[in-house]
Amino acid sequence: MWHPSLRGEPLVKTTFGAVSAAAAIAALTLAPAAASASAAAPGVVAYSSADPGGDPDTTVTFTVTSGALTMSAPVSADLGSGAPGTTISGSLGPVTVTDDRALLSASWTTTAAATDFTTGGGTPAETIPATDVGYDPGSITTTGTITATGTPITLSGTATPVVAGTDGVGDNTATWNPALAAAIPASAVGGAYTGTLTQSVS
Repeated sequence: MWHPSLRGEPLVKTTFGAVSAAAAIAALTLAPAAASASAAAPGVVAYSSADPGGDPDTTVTFTVTSGALTMSAPVSADLGSGAPGTTISGSLGPVTVTDDRALLSASWTTTAAATDFTTGGGTPAETIPATDVGYDPGSITTTGTITATGTPITLSGTATPVVAGTDGVGDNTATWNPALAAAIPASAVGGAYTGTLTQSVS
């Protein structure tokens, strides 16, 4: 531009340095990140939410314990009374199998056996054979995953299966109240007869 006071002398055009908008935004954005990285503790990796691969994973472990296979039954039972030539029946009381083995595939079998029943001196006339007594498991209540099947039997001195558990998974229980029926011979001698019933599970 010419001005009369300058008498034709040209003006000096001065150019000032300019920063582009993109460069200014980049400078403002990067500065805090650099400061944050420099402040991180040694050995600690700082991840930003913009990095999807930075989410940390933790391996978690716990242990499921296992126990034993057990069975419980009443210590004693009184079936009542009856005359010779009749059948004396009664309930034994709750019998329970508890399977705490926590198996992937669980099964078990219970058996029952009995001695002869005697009174007085236990002479042949004072003895009622175990084979005169029946054992019926009846209905069975279960917990957990197990299929329990009962089988009525005639007692004897040999252990005979009475309840079988199959298709079990993890811990389970089964409970039943067996009915005992003693067929009293017509020739039986009067008295209180006692025998031992043995039940087991394996």
